[in-house]
Amino acid sequence: MTTHIQDQILDRREITSALVRALERRHEVLDAVVDSKDHQEALTTVAELLGTSEANAEAVLSLKFSALTKAARDRIQGELENLDATLEWTTLDRPASSGQNFTLRPFSDSAEDKSLFTIRSGEQLGEDGKPWSEDRIEAERVGGLGRIDDETAAWFVAEDVSGDGSKSVGLVFGELDGQEVNVAIWIAPESRKKGYGTACVKHSRRELAAEFPGTVLVVRAPA
Repeated sequence: MTTHIQDQILDRREITSALVRALERRHEVLDAVVDSKDHQEALTTVAELLGTSEANAEAVLSLKFSALTKAARDRIQGELENLDATLEWTTLDRPASSGQNFTLRPFSDSAEDKSLFTIRSGEQLGEDGKPWSEDRIEAERVGGLGRIDDETAAWFVAEDVSGDGSKSVGLVFGELDGQEVNVAIWIAPESRKKGYGTACVKHSRRELAAEFPGTVLVVRAPA
């Protein structure tokens, strides 16, 4: 299954899962909505109640009363089970894939970002099949910073912000090539298999669309 298809199914799965939880806790959801002063407060409260995003909570608030029938609830539950059977993994297996408590910040010339780039570049092989040399790594980093300044590239550091501070978990590289932006994603070894790659894809769409409007994003992972 391609990353794009997996991502689409995951998004649908998360909406459906939120709907199932909302129907199971329909009395609590209704009380939360009734007690809210406006739509935004209802959205925030329902999202927190169900442990989901505000986008998924919007789908919950859009439910019709006809969805409360047993037949409708069974249909939505059945859809969730079918989606789970299709997916190679779900957000229960890789919680970071939801994209919550996650952010992308611009790559900088700081010592921290240089260290992260060096770790990533240590996994790269040259045409001779050997790992990049220190000189090659530094040349690639400096070249990337130059393209960022020239606005032909946008690099980001992926951060998990679920704790007290932020934790760098990977890098996203966006390189402009005509009307396309080639997107490469690298996740640090200790942070793999947790869903950060999917979170990077979700967030990079918005960030790179703002950096390079009117272009097509072509995701290539890993980097």
